[in-house]
Amino acid sequence: MQTPQPIILAGRFVRLEPIEERHRDDLLAAAAQDPATFRYMSADLSAGVSAWPGYLADALRPEFVAWVTVDAATGRAVGSTRFGDIAPEHGRVEIGWTWIAPSHRRTAVNSDAKLLQLTYAFDELGATRVALKTDARNLRSQAAIERLGALREGVLRHHIRMPDGFLRDTVYYSILADEWPAVRAQLEERLAR
Repeated sequence: MQTPQPIILAGRFVRLEPIEERHRDDLLAAAAQDPATFRYMSADLSAGVSAWPGYLADALRPEFVAWVTVDAATGRAVGSTRFGDIAPEHGRVEIGWTWIAPSHRRTAVNSDAKLLQLTYAFDELGATRVALKTDARNLRSQAAIERLGALREGVLRHHIRMPDGFLRDTVYYSILADEWPAVRAQLEERLAR
């Protein structure tokens, strides 16, 4: 597998752009729509402009490839997503750290963004496995991951200590290279509707 790069990925409904300082105002506005969006995440961008430097610094760490999710119709950033756990020698990458403004949930935004990321991972980079994970308490995220066609693998108990000290259980999902054609077809069909 090749190492992912911070490139622009363009779809019908969204454009994934490498995260930069210029995205600050859009992301802060999107995050402010509902502070509960960050309830299960380690960084809370809804805290406002004071949270931005730390959020951006974390997203730009070398072990991540981080994008903002830009609504193609408006040109405004409405969320963010990343690649992490990048291990080209093992053919694997993880999609995560994903959040979307409430105004764009249950629209084509997440499906198109995940189609872009999965296409990049499997078709361009040659991944054999793409993982997705979420807090066991985050039922909305689990449902979204399952709608993508990912297979639930299991739960890592007390996997991550959250900023408030809570020991979170993490639910892992994956899509393997031989499952990708069926997942792609399902995503493309959903986006065609």
